Amino acid sequence: MLLQRIFRAVIMGPPGSGKGTVSGRIVKSFGLMHLSSGDLLRANIKAKTELGLLMKSCIDQGQLVPDDVISRLILTEMRNIDQSSWLLDGFPRTVSQAESLDNVYSVDTVINLDVPYQTIKQRLTSRWLHLPSGRVYNIDFNPPKIAGLDDVTGEPLIQRDDDTPETVIRRLKAYENQTQPVLEYYRGPEPWVHASGLPGLMTPCCP
Repeated sequence: MLLQRIFRAVIMGPPGSGKGTVSGRIVKSFGLMHLSSGDLLRANIKAKTELGLLMKSCIDQGQLVPDDVISRLILTEMRNIDQSSWLLDGFPRTVSQAESLDNVYSVDTVINLDVPYQTIKQRLTSRWLHLPSGRVYNIDFNPPKIAGLDDVTGEPLIQRDDDTPETVIRRLKAYENQTQPVLEYYRGPEPWVHASGLPGLMTPCCP
């Protein structure tokens, strides 16, 4: 179903809550452009740009990227989809970032994925990656055929630095301290959506 007017939405949730999966379904169903802050971060880190090196240092320590850096990165990229309907995934993460976004665009809807932290810890620390291809495995529900090896190439799998148990805990604490206030920022007369974190269970919710 394609929207008849420009529609702008934000999807929120802790790291590992399933934003990417849910976003993919929303984008496919409604014809929105999908802009993921995580994808932009990884692209800059891979290219070893000045911003990329700074962001990698923050992520490795379980910290969020400074507001001014991430806002500049995202808002610059958004100019490319200025006249399109879009879904922002992973931005804004702080009230300061939300204010920066509001200075340029009006958000129609906010979707919040509410997943228990213990579930997220288990999900992320069980995740392993084949770096060259980007294939992702989970030892609980999507394990490789041979432990520690990619199904296609047989090459070793790695665990991302930000998926180690210690870093996951720091990331969740950082999210709780800095991002939860964004939900309060968006509560008000405008409609927003609360979700259980399970696709298909998103329902309207009063602030």
